[in-house]
Amino acid sequence: MSDKKKIDSYIKKHSLWTEELMLLRTLFNASELIEEVKWGAPAYTLNGKNVAGLAAFKNYMGIWFHQGVFLKDKTNKLVNAQEGITKAMRQWRFGKGDAIDAQLVTAYINEAIENSRAGKEVKVERKTGVVLSTELKNALKEDVSFNEAFKKLTPGKQREYAQHIDEAKREATKLSRLEKIIPMILEGQGLHDRYKNC
Repeated sequence: MSDKKKIDSYIKKHSLWTEELMLLRTLFNASELIEEVKWGAPAYTLNGKNVAGLAAFKNYMGIWFHQGVFLKDKTNKLVNAQEGITKAMRQWRFGKGDAIDAQLVTAYINEAIENSRAGKEVKVERKTGVVLSTELKNALKEDVSFNEAFKKLTPGKQREYAQHIDEAKREATKLSRLEKIIPMILEGQGLHDRYKNC
């Protein structure tokens, strides 16, 4: 299925927001941005870089500006959805019945394009290395096949498992969690794989 058909389907699926999504899509498609599908939703890129995206939920829909931290936002439309976590991305949320000022949205889109062209970008520091709890270290030392399977996981999956065990306060809980994740690791699964693509 083409990206256009996938986005048509996305808009149809979110019937509560059809009008709003169609209007915003028209505004984005009037710009020089390329329309694609990323994370299952409409996304807009320039020279392969993410500039913005659209998403709809039960209580609101909105525009995601990937490097929105650089937008002047003189009208105070943008929010940081995860204060202290999200560094660059900003959202412009719309509730049911909120007016969408096409001229203002276009101004934000054009500024985001200019910022992308200028190379304004927050560089995300990738975490390296994995801090292992004593319980996980011991289990890896004791079982060669478990150790090999753990090493084959991506660093991100290794961190998820290490953090899952380390977050437990009691040693008994840590050992219980370890017992539950060993079969998953031996199968090469990530801690949250079963929830992905749902």
